[in-house]
Parts: sequence; structure tokens; C-alpha cells
Amino acid sequence: MTKVGQASWEEVYDGHFVVSIEGWRISIYNDCDTLDYCEECISPDGRRWSFDSGDRFGTDPIALLSAWEHQTLEQLLKTL
Repeated sequence: MTKVGQASWEEVYDGHFVVSIEGWRISIYNDCDTLDYCEECISPDGRRWSFDSGDRFGTDPIALLSAWEHQTLEQLLKTL
């Protein structure tokens, strides 16, 4: 996982933080230094998933993580 852009997780603080993972480009919302939700995912072949507030609860990939996975991902993002 690598960050896209120059700003660190702490510098973004309240906004979108973009990472690249094996060709996937993922925009994650940093809500005051807390991992909140996935805004958008773009696959290496160009397929796109975007968060829509009208979607049913649980469709956000971040919401599907266990507590341990959520905490681990948040810690990884903070080290980038």
C-alpha cells in the first residue's frame, strides 16, 4: 500500500486520503484522524465503485471490516 499524493494521514485530518494497493486506487475518508468510510475504489482495469448515501447500510467496504481489521488498517494508514 502506498499513498497517492504528498499529504500524510495526519495532514489530511478531515478529508479524503487516497492510497494505491496492487493497482487499485482507493479513496478513504479521514474523519478527524479516524478511518470513516470508503469514498471510491477504482480497479486497475477502470471499473469504479463510488459511495452513495442512498446505498443500503453495510455496502461500504470499510463497514464490512471486523474491529481488528478496521484498527489494523487505520494504523497502516497512519504510518504512510
